[in-house]
Amino acid sequence: MFYVYYFFLFVITAIAEIIGCYLPWLVVKQGKPLILLIPAVCSLLIFCGLLTLHPAAAGRTYAAYGGVYILVALAWLRWVEGISLGRDDYLGALIIFLGVLVIMGQPLSKGLLK
Repeated sequence: MFYVYYFFLFVITAIAEIIGCYLPWLVVKQGKPLILLIPAVCSLLIFCGLLTLHPAAAGRTYAAYGGVYILVALAWLRWVEGISLGRDDYLGALIIFLGVLVIMGQPLSKGLLK
């Protein structure tokens, strides 16, 4: 059960990070209003706070988070930016998801829930 909780916590953390980086990108690359930097900063602060809720600040935790971040970034690409994903995107996502499961699925004494 904890694995599902932490997986979804990783997803929410990744969304906060992506929003915090995407809004400044819109300002710089697409000339959107500077006011977007305010919610960007708020989102990055939320992202930092969410990172403290993860089980440990260990490399294994960040490796698992990195995989989930990639999955969320691909979903963002598809659903927010409207760019269709290709076969290789889906294959890569599957491989990454399996990697996240392997990293998170280690015994509790060695894994994320240390």
